[in-house]
Amino acid sequence: MSDEKLSRDDVDSLLQARAAATKAAPAKPAAASPSEPAKAPSKVRVLSYDFKRPERVGKDLVRALQSLHEGLGRNFGASLSAALRSMVEVRLISVDQLTYREFIQSLEIPTCFNLLRPKPLERNWILDISPSLLYPIIDRMLGGTGSTETSISRPLSDIELRLAGRISSLFIRELKQAWSGVISLDIDVERVESNPQLVQIVPPNEVVIMVSFEISMGATRGMTNLCIPYNTIERVASKLSSSSWVGYTANAASEESAKMVSTRLDGAITNLVVTLARSQIKTGDLFDLQVGDIISTEMDIKQFLEVEVSDSVKFLASAGSFKGRKAIKIEDVVSSSE
Repeated sequence: MSDEKLSRDDVDSLLQARAAATKAAPAKPAAASPSEPAKAPSKVRVLSYDFKRPERVGKDLVRALQSLHEGLGRNFGASLSAALRSMVEVRLISVDQLTYREFIQSLEIPTCFNLLRPKPLERNWILDISPSLLYPIIDRMLGGTGSTETSISRPLSDIELRLAGRISSLFIRELKQAWSGVISLDIDVERVESNPQLVQIVPPNEVVIMVSFEISMGATRGMTNLCIPYNTIERVASKLSSSSWVGYTANAASEESAKMVSTRLDGAITNLVVTLARSQIKTGDLFDLQVGDIISTEMDIKQFLEVEVSDSVKFLASAGSFKGRKAIKIEDVVSSSE
């Protein structure tokens, strides 16, 4: 054994060499037991979750809301076209869930911020109409062309608020009709604000549903947003997502649903029309007809008469009288193929 001593530099060099050799050497896999088969490494899928934006609205509910508000957009476009005497197209852009803070931050200032009260639901909804769209509409209502050449950035005046209220009333009317299959709503406008940051209907981190419509009137385009806090429709969410009122494929009617429909139809009033005969006549002869004149037809007196129910031929009958009154006797039922 050598009596030569190592210096501090020699010790440091040996430690550095050992550390470098340890990093360079590949890790040896643990030896598998002969009785246990080798397991393939499992791939674990990790999804990120943002606690600031909780996903509370399911996909079925989103699809149901899209179907419901697509019809609302079409009907609102027709009503707006009639009111403005101009071609207006309303198209549903998206149905998104976000926080109330994000919704407020996405709006223009000033804007037309309508605070709605949808009774019997709790809390409020919001109808926001973009000023870039609203001012051309008001110009059109006052007899203008709805030009978008001038940009106005100010709150609405009292007269403009009254005119904007007509547009809001049209939207609310179609909104009630669209939701009538889910719940009967009585919607009122509580107030109109120009600064959305002054209104807080729910906490900033509360989940809301934003239904966005794009309205086109000639060269004018703008957005209208409907904000629905999720907690206001949570108790009717099951009705919205159920297939009893909205569906994408034709489902066979069950015996219970057919019986329910039949029960409701039993008391319905319908029109019954009996066609005695058909003939052709000149317009000049029609104007010369007098009381007592006889019009001849080619129909045989023994031929059955057609009985129409709501403009569809359903029965064949023969004419006669019953207890001193004109009557018909059903002789045959007309099938749908006939």
